[in-house]
Amino acid sequence: MSSQLTPKRNAFFELLASHTTRMVAGGNATLRLITGLGQPGAQTLELIEEVHEYETSADKILQDLIRLLYESFTTPINRDQLHTLALDLDRVLDELQHVCNAVGAYRINETTQEARTMAALVADACLRLDRAVLALPDKTRGQETLDLCKEIDRIEHEVDTLRKRAIQAMFEQEGDDAAAWRAIKLRELYSLLETVMEACKRAAGTIEEILIENA
Repeated sequence: MSSQLTPKRNAFFELLASHTTRMVAGGNATLRLITGLGQPGAQTLELIEEVHEYETSADKILQDLIRLLYESFTTPINRDQLHTLALDLDRVLDELQHVCNAVGAYRINETTQEARTMAALVADACLRLDRAVLALPDKTRGQETLDLCKEIDRIEHEVDTLRKRAIQAMFEQEGDDAAAWRAIKLRELYSLLETVMEACKRAAGTIEEILIENA
């Protein structure tokens, strides 16, 4: 019986890893999107569609994982925590898609150093979250996993600080109606990038809870 259960137990972690692979790809595509705004040859529409495809593919993985949860008598970690982690990871990709949709809907055709830095930090957090999920099944890597989660928390604080500073600087400047509209659009972009980081932080928090319970 044990040998029959092991493949299914491993399947949970394999599905989570497949999901975070798409999350990392979505974070990198979002970074390329924001970095390329206003540049010759910018592939804005193509990158928005690329992130949409990653999100759609990840949704299918989430459905498979939840189905496996209902079909399985035992799970490698607490069933509710596994479900929560899957939803948390899916939320990261949802928020990345919101960033990209906003670029298209608001016709954001230029970027700023702050936006590029925030997008780079978001992509970095996605990568660290992926590494934490990959390390999660191995109890001997508990400290490594915990350190990755703490790094994500640090990155979230850095993004939040940058967002506040960038918004404050924008509204301290005087300008015409066009400048005001630009500031409004950029404020929304900054806020959406921060929301991605909040989702990463939430997922990292769930991983930390799992580590504590299974220590």
